[in-house]
Amino acid sequence: MPEPIATLLAAIVGARLAYLVTGGTGSGKTTLLNTLLGLVPHSERIVLVEDAAELRPVHPHVVGLQARTSNVEGAGTVTLSNLVRQALRMRPDRLVVGECRGAEVVDLLAALNTGHEGGAGTMHANSPADVPARLEALGLLGGLPRAALHAQAAAALQVVLHVRRTRSGRILDSICVLMPSGSERLVTVLPAWRRGHGPGPAARALARMFLDRSVLVPPVLSAEGGRP
Repeated sequence: MPEPIATLLAAIVGARLAYLVTGGTGSGKTTLLNTLLGLVPHSERIVLVEDAAELRPVHPHVVGLQARTSNVEGAGTVTLSNLVRQALRMRPDRLVVGECRGAEVVDLLAALNTGHEGGAGTMHANSPADVPARLEALGLLGGLPRAALHAQAAAALQVVLHVRRTRSGRILDSICVLMPSGSERLVTVLPAWRRGHGPGPAARALARMFLDRSVLVPPVLSAEGGRP
């Protein structure tokens, strides 16, 4: 990965921005999330919530919680939603859901909206533009209406990191910002940086987030920063 982009990703983690890593099957979502969690300061505690234990960040303070299916008698089920709520009682500095694919997205958004900054997760989406609709669908599984989902997402999530698989390997394709728009304040996903294009329409918005958190703005977000 080019150094300017690695610096930008480190700034996102350092600024405690909440982010989703999105992409298709086999695009490298878990690999990227593992790497980013390794950048979390070692004084912080990471709590992972997963269906299957796939995340193994190189970090000294990681607690993993794993979902459980019911036994032969139909008892003993522990869902991701259950685990997200349990994780909050463990006072995590960073709450991470390995893959958001059900009602647990509602609990994650609620957690991120109650002071748990810097959380993260992965989600299947073929493009950044698909993220709002995907969140809507998952929110409905948790009983969260469309308008409420968008309000929660706008307040809880700041960044989308989209990866994709190419013939030459898996790449980080874009770094995007979730922004409310229109009279209904529905979230849209706009690129702050795109591979091969450089800074995008949301570059200034992302730069403001860094400044608001007293984090140095990475040069790659400026027009002069080049196009890694």
